[in-house]
Amino acid sequence: MDVLVLIDKLDDLVHNAKQVPLTDQVRVDKEEIYDLLDQMRATIPEEIKQARWIVKERQEMLAEAKREAERILAEARERQDKLIAEQEVTKEAERAAEDIVEDARAREREIRLGAEDYADDVLHSLEDNLTKFTAAVQRGRDRLAGRDDHLED
Repeated sequence: MDVLVLIDKLDDLVHNAKQVPLTDQVRVDKEEIYDLLDQMRATIPEEIKQARWIVKERQEMLAEAKREAERILAEARERQDKLIAEQEVTKEAERAAEDIVEDARAREREIRLGAEDYADDVLHSLEDNLTKFTAAVQRGRDRLAGRDDHLED
């Protein structure tokens, strides 16, 4: 289950709890809160696994982009060497090889930047979810702490 759904359930539980007469405090079922917290604890590791998978995918994409760039560079060098051997087309060979190298670098950069942007977006989303989760847990604890203080009076 999604952490945000669980946070919403926790918020609803506290929001819809019965109010203690003549106070701002509410009564909530401790077991329901513990159940939701347990579900959240079970869900967060899954989201962390997903984030790790995304980072791993990003690293694999970067490695693939590097291999592709190296392959293209090797092809460019081979082509350059053959063209240089032919005296009449030496200048053309140099220009063509430079174009290939530039294209390879541009492609590698584009792939790398896209992979980094994607990983950053996913990690940002996970960070937002964890922040919301932490805030919801704190609100629940604050409300419970307020209720406990009232019961001691």
